[in-house]
Order: sequence, then C-alpha cells, then structure tokens
Amino acid sequence: MPQSATFPFPSPPERDDEPLHAELRRTCPVARMPLASGGEAYVVSRYSDVRQVFLDRAFSRAAATRPGVATLRPAPMSPHIMLSMDPPNHTRIRGLVNRAFTPRAVNRLRPRLREIAEQLVDDMVAAGPPVDFVSAFAAPLPAISVSEMLGVPPEDHRQLQGWMDVLMSITAHSRDEMRQASRDMLDYLGAEIERRRREPGDDLLSDLIAARDEEDRLSEVELAHNVYIILIGGYETTASLLANSLFTLDAHPDQRELMRTRPELIPQAVEEILRYVRISQAGLERVAVRDVELGGVTVPAGSTVITLKYSAHRDEDLLPEPDRFDITRPEIPHLAFGLGPHHCIGAALARAELTIAYETLLRRLPGLRPALPPEQVEWKAGLITRGPERMPVEW
Repeated sequence: MPQSATFPFPSPPERDDEPLHAELRRTCPVARMPLASGGEAYVVSRYSDVRQVFLDRAFSRAAATRPGVATLRPAPMSPHIMLSMDPPNHTRIRGLVNRAFTPRAVNRLRPRLREIAEQLVDDMVAAGPPVDFVSAFAAPLPAISVSEMLGVPPEDHRQLQGWMDVLMSITAHSRDEMRQASRDMLDYLGAEIERRRREPGDDLLSDLIAARDEEDRLSEVELAHNVYIILIGGYETTASLLANSLFTLDAHPDQRELMRTRPELIPQAVEEILRYVRISQAGLERVAVRDVELGGVTVPAGSTVITLKYSAHRDEDLLPEPDRFDITRPEIPHLAFGLGPHHCIGAALARAELTIAYETLLRRLPGLRPALPPEQVEWKAGLITRGPERMPVEW
C-alpha cells in the first residue's frame, strides 16, 4: 500500500470493486492511515477481521460520536440515534422500532410494495425511453415505502433526499452545511411529529410517539433523531443498490437472463447483488475502548476503526472466486446489513423491496438496460454512498 494513501480512496465510481482493496487484504489487512477529513484510523479489509469488529463490544459506536474522534465525515453522527449507541440504550430503542421491521410485518407490506413498483413502471412506460431510472424508480420505491411506513408524506421525499445527500457527505459538503441540513431535517420532523400527535395514524411514527408520550421509553430528542435515521437508512441504500445493480446486470447478461427466466432465483440473486454491488465507501466508524488484537495488530484504546465490507466480500478466504458475479451461489455469507447489535433493522424490508423491484422490472421491462456506459454517467461525488445522480435507461 502506498505510504501516501489517504482514506477514502479516490476509487472510480463506475467500478463495483475498489482496486486497492485486494492490495490491502494481501499486504496490510489492518492498516493505519490518514483520513481525508483529518486524523487517522485503522482500516480493516479482511472478512474475518471485519466480522470481529462487528461482534466485539470492545469496538464502540457510542465512543465514535465523542468530540475529537477521527471520523470519515466532517461532523460526527448524532449520539441520539440507534446507530450511535451501545447496549443497553441501543437495545431499548431498537426494541421499540423493531416490531415494524420484523419479517412478518414486512410480509404484510408486500402487496403495497408491488402496487408501488407496478405504478412506477406504468409511469416509465407512459413517459417512454430514455427515462432517468434514479428519479423514476430507484429513488421513489424505497422513499414511498418508508414514508408510508412512518406516516410521512411521500411527496416530501425530494426535499428529504436533498438533506440526506448533504448528511452523507465526506468531502462534498462542509461541517456547517451538514449541521444546517441536520437542523432543517430535524425541524421538518418535529413538525411531522406534532402533526401525528394531533392526528395519530396506523404507522410507525404514531407508535413511536405513543412510546414517548405514554410509556416514557423514548425522549423527545431520541424520537426525532431515530425517525431521521430510519428515513436515511430506509431510503438511500436501497435506491443506490437498485441503480448500481443495473450496471452489474448489464455487464453480466447471462445472470440477468437467469433472473428473468427463473424468477424463483431472484431472492437468491438479491443476496449475491448485496454481496457484489458496492454502494458505500466504508462501514460506520467504531472506536476501540481498550487495546484489542485485530488481524495480528494491536489496536490501541481510543483508536478509530473503519470496516470495508465490500473488501470483505471479495476476500479469497470467504468463498470460491469472490470476484465472479454468480446468482446461483448456494450460500452467500455477506455483511451488507452488518452483524451483531447493529445488524440493519430494515434488512427484511430492503430484501422485500429489492426482490419485488427485480421481479417487476424483469417481467414488465425485460430489455431494461442503461442507455449510457457507467463511465459516462454522472455519479454523486464526495459522499459516503456510491450511486449515480441520474441514470438514463432504455428498454
């Protein structure tokens, strides 16, 4: 690894892999390196080591929100959200939210998810190609889904997306811009919470308000901040994966044809897409609360640790031919949703959205493909996530 390497790497956005990851895994799997935002962190690239960071409570999410800690973003995440908490606070809030995201609860949403997907394809067909896949399908499907689940007006998703793009910044926006976007989004959510207090509905936001007001298990600031993170988590990652995966499937027409002719393989294909298609630069930062042995390296207490999930997914020790995209793999032990206490609470919803999206698109628009090669598409720059700004498609 070059001595001058700074993380995150300036990787080509059109690639599903990062060329420097393989070198890291081979030569320095737990590498201490400077961050573009300032400070240093241990960057972890092999599957077994990433897994250890996810599961070992010596690596704390709460400690990563403290002042002066080196983080990828110019401003650390709020300490009031689930993702920034350790047990028992994390356990308390996750328990309140979890009932809306269980597989049984998500199964009840499937008919509505199919309605949304069918309507979005109807609109694409009516508009005729070329259509911007990001604004026509990839973004609105998860936005409408999570907005309806929360009881937030889906027509507000464009404004919410603007704030979320700023909040996902590494270098695209300043600390002041990120703080302003956070204030604006929290003000918006505060108004929505008051509206739901006056007019409670059959939605997650009303349930969380009841937990706050009647059972006193959620503070006011925790309520607003965790609605905020549910919106971000339920929207950005699925939208980026849907868009990015179209390029992957276009580059592997045999696998796309298998999905089309054998739709029973689509749930299995979703797992391989989650493993193979890169949508982020890195995982959430953690801080070692004591000296920890990791991959043969002693990580000192107080050190920031950053996991590379998509490097872990290409680890030669994980599965045969990890650089090959193969939807027929019988078992795909990916870490796309994390592991341990911070395993993504919306994993069942994301899997349902992705499965229904591919089922609908491959049935209704079997010839769907990007109208431009990935290197000619405008990609979002300076964000923690990887995805196109716009993506013209044809069929």
